[in-house]
Amino acid sequence: MENVMKKVGKSSSFLTKYIGIIIICFSVIAFFWRDGFAWTTNYTSIFLGVAMFGMGLTIKMDDFKRVFSRPKEIVIGFVAQYTIMPVVAWGLCQLMHLPTDLALGVILVGCCPGGTASNVITYIAGGDVALSVGMTITSTLAAPLMTPLLVYLLAGAWVEVSFLAMVISVVKVVLIPVLLGILINWIFGKQIQKISEVLPLISVVSIVMIISGIVSVNAEKILSCGLLVLGVVALHNLCGMGIGLGAAKLLHIEYDKTTAIAIEVGMQNSGLAISLATANFAANPLATLPGAIFSVWHNISGSLFAGIRRGGTGTKEACLEVTE
Repeated sequence: MENVMKKVGKSSSFLTKYIGIIIICFSVIAFFWRDGFAWTTNYTSIFLGVAMFGMGLTIKMDDFKRVFSRPKEIVIGFVAQYTIMPVVAWGLCQLMHLPTDLALGVILVGCCPGGTASNVITYIAGGDVALSVGMTITSTLAAPLMTPLLVYLLAGAWVEVSFLAMVISVVKVVLIPVLLGILINWIFGKQIQKISEVLPLISVVSIVMIISGIVSVNAEKILSCGLLVLGVVALHNLCGMGIGLGAAKLLHIEYDKTTAIAIEVGMQNSGLAISLATANFAANPLATLPGAIFSVWHNISGSLFAGIRRGGTGTKEACLEVTE
């Protein structure tokens, strides 16, 4: 049994590390074999809830101590998360005169908390993983208020937004599953620890199923406006990481922490954006598309950024050794 768990754990680590490539592969399959994945769109909220539950299972009470032990970086990351990405999203929608559905989708992505993939990318980049986890926890727990409020304020020019309905949606698919996962981890910590390496696999499978479903039902629309959405999504993501990186540098934050903040700001919980679009804006079907494309893109750009930052860490250390 122990050998089986180790093998599954290794597979989980591999799949988590290369989630961007896996998402692309499944998206291509879903594009051509639409009937095989279209059914998953009926369970988008369930898949996201499962992913959030998996995230909750990985959170320990010690993680909250870590959050409170470094309030400066957490506050900077939190403020950056809920200002840079929403404002950039709104600005791009105005600048590019996006159609209502796409504008709504882009703004939904911008107003969501940091995604769990950011923790993996931060690890690959040699950044401060504990800080990344702390920022993800903080922004996720604040999402039931911040995400609906920001969508209400920024997307109101395009569509009618029900603040209360969105709050209820975020509580159902994010807050309750995360808190339930944290509670189970607290009660059955030793048992959960034995399967800790397998837990990321839950989130990977759930996110892949969400995106594959969206691609399958929007295949024709992707052909007509996919390049436009990809362009907007890429600009949005790169602006988020770039401005987050610049803000952290201006505040003289250490290299590894700056890396974590930049990645956390630029990588969103796009699964939540898709779920909210599905649950609250059924009259705007294309609103799910930016979230689906963002899920693919931010894993690719995040991995490239991680490679650059990891290389920078080595250069920096070498310079310090020469100086000493």
